[in-house]
Amino acid sequence: MEQKNRYTDEALQEFKGLIEEKIAKAQHDLELIRSAYMNDGNNGTDDTAPTFKAFEEGSKTMSKEANTQLALRQEKFIRDLKNALIRIENKTYGVCRVTGKLINKERLKLVPHATLSIEAKNMQR
Repeated sequence: MEQKNRYTDEALQEFKGLIEEKIAKAQHDLELIRSAYMNDGNNGTDDTAPTFKAFEEGSKTMSKEANTQLALRQEKFIRDLKNALIRIENKTYGVCRVTGKLINKERLKLVPHATLSIEAKNMQR
């Protein structure tokens, strides 16, 4: 049985376009992040003071860790957006998984992978 509370097919197609754009940008950003931590960044500091080298190595390790965390978050974001596309295909997109009511259109434009309405989100606190 199809839900009575759902967005029109036209609105779903509009959201689909928005989500596909966000996925493309997020994948591009993920590639940039990955290339940043895959690159050894050899700037030729072999002839500088040993102290500087130690600081640089520590900084490089911290930077790789930070970039790895960013990459993981970006991958989760992409996965959430792809799940939103599945919900569009199932025509369940935009329906709060707690209240069963439609999620505000403005919220979905800002957070297109949202599965909770503001009302449900506030109940979690």
